[in-house]
Amino acid sequence: MVPKLKDFLELLEQVAPARFAEPWDNPGLQVGSYYQEVRKIFLALDPTLKALMSASKTGAQVLLTHHPLIFKPISRLETHGYPQNVIFQAVKSEISVVAAHTNLDVAKGGMNDMLADMLGLQHVEVLSETGEDKGVGLGRIGDLPEPTEFSGVVNNVKRVLRVEKPGLVGQGDRLVRRLAVVAGSGGSLAPLASEKGADLLLTGDVSHHHALDAESLGIALIDGGHFHTERTAFRNFAGRLREELIGKGWEVTVEVYEDENNPIRYG
Repeated sequence: MVPKLKDFLELLEQVAPARFAEPWDNPGLQVGSYYQEVRKIFLALDPTLKALMSASKTGAQVLLTHHPLIFKPISRLETHGYPQNVIFQAVKSEISVVAAHTNLDVAKGGMNDMLADMLGLQHVEVLSETGEDKGVGLGRIGDLPEPTEFSGVVNNVKRVLRVEKPGLVGQGDRLVRRLAVVAGSGGSLAPLASEKGADLLLTGDVSHHHALDAESLGIALIDGGHFHTERTAFRNFAGRLREELIGKGWEVTVEVYEDENNPIRYG
């Protein structure tokens, strides 16, 4: 069976309900037609023009991104300037753009569960509950299979996230037994992670003040970067999406944007 876009949106709603999203967020359909047939879905972290053009080259009908294309009302459409250039090209190329953002962050089996699984955490729990739904919330916390020196955890994070120089707060010889993860920006959750017994928090966008808080609390931090923590988890989510599509009996393939790069460069 070849589904329509509305069918795929209904499936995505089951995986990551829009009601889980933050009030400021805008997940779901950004550009497109509910009645478009879907045979290929192209995944990218960001809805850039390069991502859209790559989706077009692969013959995809849907560009599924983590970050939404549209956050605020647009008063006019131009061929230059973001996000208007992407919207214009999406319509021209007949590619629908869909986002699963903070709803996928907190959902069971979503971004943070993916990250926790990739790091081998056991007895995983939600770090910050956001509602009454069990297993739903921001971040995850769990135990490492065995106590590991901070430096060893750092090396594993570098391997999993494919990041060369993460930001570090903490000593290399300290033992890490319990690890908290927050894909994207989660430095502000260091106090909660410490309160819940974490020896280390892995996240992105760690500020100077987050680092000072962590030092005062005695919890180590790894700043793996916003891009790397989210892209790694979103790539892994592609596997779950394939399973969901197969379970529906749909003739849809999933491809990941392999050439996507961190927009921030370090000199």
